[in-house]
Amino acid sequence: MTTVSRGELDVLLERLRRETVDPRAGVFGPQSMLWRINRESIAFLGGGRAALLQLAHPFVAHAVDQHSHTKTDLSGRFVRTFDNVFAMVFGDLDTALNSAKRVHTYHGTVTGTITEDVGPYHRGDSYHANFVPALLWVQATLLHTSVQVYELVFRPLSLWEKDAYYNESKKFGALFGIPEAANPPDWTAFERYMADMFAPGSPVAVGAPARDMAHYLMQSPVPGLGPVAKWYETMTAALLPERIREEYGFKLGRVERATFRASIEALRRGYPMLPSALRFLPAYNIALRRIAAKRPTRFELLVARAWDGLVKENRPKGRGSRLKPVPAAA
Repeated sequence: MTTVSRGELDVLLERLRRETVDPRAGVFGPQSMLWRINRESIAFLGGGRAALLQLAHPFVAHAVDQHSHTKTDLSGRFVRTFDNVFAMVFGDLDTALNSAKRVHTYHGTVTGTITEDVGPYHRGDSYHANFVPALLWVQATLLHTSVQVYELVFRPLSLWEKDAYYNESKKFGALFGIPEAANPPDWTAFERYMADMFAPGSPVAVGAPARDMAHYLMQSPVPGLGPVAKWYETMTAALLPERIREEYGFKLGRVERATFRASIEALRRGYPMLPSALRFLPAYNIALRRIAAKRPTRFELLVARAWDGLVKENRPKGRGSRLKPVPAAA
């Protein structure tokens, strides 16, 4: 089994450190295509799709099922995961590298066995969260979903833009220990990789733990928001590839398709009109101010503090209440 050792991760992180021009801007910076696409808060529209695609890999589903609190702490799982991702993408260099080390350390404890025959895997097969193909799949779902949502709400990206975004994303993968050689070489090859993974017979196959967790993920976290949760389920189902959607058992009939089309049209018209403090992620807005050595605006601070409050509220209690990263897909 090809897993990422701490030594291999350290080599990749040292290379990122050497290649970073401005440590205040972090690994990527404001001129990157990665910031341009991933700064948009509308990316959360695809959060359900990315999560369900990740869980469709039996390694990921069993890791999350056996090592996470997905069923009892949905908001905590969500907040902790994105807190680490935002630190890697929008944090300064030291913040990004330290977050990468924390995530890798936790992934080193996430091992176990698959409990069912699913896809090409059998009951009793072992898994490890630092398994390179599983890490690559998790990263791929984030990239593919980000581009899908961006193009739906804004405009189609050119092949040049997609190649630039994809090449930068290899640095994001390096933060998880994914060696460059493990990545498809360019966006065209990456799309072939995704098509192969969506096809029958691939390592991606929805099993019982994935379907079970999908049920919890699509439930409303707050009483009274059932209609919103149902709408989000419809949007998620429409964004999923057909085979994966069917394996999860989601319905996508005439009414659901009409809801999806109307929602996307409304987002195309209204979302770009939002003020930057709402349209862009708090981590992005704060990063721009950090680079320019300017204080964040009062509203940006309020939004950022609200997010920080969620993070602190969802930290596991005890032993210093230190943030405990969850599996990469969780």
